[in-house]
Amino acid sequence: MGLAFAIQLAGQQKAVPPMQQAAAVLPDAPQQQQAIPDAPKPQVTGLGPVAPGIGTTPTSNGESGSAPTQEPDDDAVPSSLPPSKPATEPAVDNAPPLTPDNSRTPDVLYLTTNLIEVPFTVKDNKGHLVPGLTWRDVHVYENNVIMHPRIFTVDPYPLSVAVVVDQSLGIHEMATVNNSLGALQGAFTPYDEVAFFTYNNGPKMVTGFTGGQSARLSAAIEVSKSNGREYGFYDTSGPMAHGIKINGDANDHENPLSSGGPGSPQGMSQLTPPKEYHTLNDAIFLAAKSVSKAAVGRRRIVYVISDGKEYGSQVKQKELVKYLQQNKIEVWATLVGDSSIAGLGFIDRVHLPLQMRDNILPTYTSATGGEFYADYRTKGIETSFAKIAEEIRTQYIIGYNSAEPMIDGKFRTIEVKVERPNLEVIAKKGYFPNAAEYIPSGAQPPAPNPTPAP
Repeated sequence: MGLAFAIQLAGQQKAVPPMQQAAAVLPDAPQQQQAIPDAPKPQVTGLGPVAPGIGTTPTSNGESGSAPTQEPDDDAVPSSLPPSKPATEPAVDNAPPLTPDNSRTPDVLYLTTNLIEVPFTVKDNKGHLVPGLTWRDVHVYENNVIMHPRIFTVDPYPLSVAVVVDQSLGIHEMATVNNSLGALQGAFTPYDEVAFFTYNNGPKMVTGFTGGQSARLSAAIEVSKSNGREYGFYDTSGPMAHGIKINGDANDHENPLSSGGPGSPQGMSQLTPPKEYHTLNDAIFLAAKSVSKAAVGRRRIVYVISDGKEYGSQVKQKELVKYLQQNKIEVWATLVGDSSIAGLGFIDRVHLPLQMRDNILPTYTSATGGEFYADYRTKGIETSFAKIAEEIRTQYIIGYNSAEPMIDGKFRTIEVKVERPNLEVIAKKGYFPNAAEYIPSGAQPPAPNPTPAP
């Protein structure tokens, strides 16, 4: 009976879970489930810090170091790979150039004391302006050494323009120029400043710098209209010097042709043409001196309306070119008269010493980066005003730091190249450094001139 009772009790017990059974086997085990441990931490091997370019092979003293070098093998084939560059070699300056703000005087002009600005025009093979170039398309060279651009902009700058009008033209050519001068003022903006000059036997300032749309400029243009020069032959000794007889004179019966009177061989020998003075060089020089005082941040332009003839000037051509290149002045021109007709200027290519030059304007425009348009009609001259103003305002301007000293006075050649085919680049041939514009480091720049009032 005792055995039967024990079996009955065993049948009434509940099943024990395996975890509790294991706990029952281990009397000291905890009653709750243990937490899962974290992943094992990386083992410390005792190596020192790893430096770039240095291996991690342990040295004999247990410290980290480079792998042992091998002895050179005399029979090994030499490597053709170039040697590695030292770590201290400077990186190439590929920073993009700055774009100055033309609404005020550009601060970038005073970051360095040797910044050289080069305005240039780009045209295709049909003579059309080429827009949309970036600084990556352009390379500038000074003395055949490529320069990294520091500024690059296509924004228009305010202009300081000295206009020079030739009054030594013939009557017909002068009348054509007078009729076209009414359209000249339309090429300027209120932000431009304009001075006006004329020349015949010598240069003359009509007005100093005034606003491009001012009434003063309109009056100066009207005053600059002249009748022109009448060419002919004259008896320099006077038409009444010989062969005139007074009534009642004892010699009244004398033949006037034998006494050197008008029509006699002696009188004909006195007929000589007057000397023609075309002081173009002096006029450009006077205008250049005026425009050289323009404020920093303005384009300096001398604009000439002339037939290009030169005779009698005190300033020589070589001296004038140097002055223009030294003071960052561009010469632009409208060629009028017979010089504007294709084929009539061939005599200038075989110029004789001590004789008048037929056309010297291309010399000044080419040396300074400007251009000239030629036309002998009123409508064509008026159109040239607008074309020249458009080209000046759409020029690219690239600036770089010259590696040459700014006070040595030596000429530096400049060449601008565009990495696109079939394009023509028009820029100045070079420049002379101007010690007067040298700004020492840390010096304050001069204050800009205010915009001229109308």
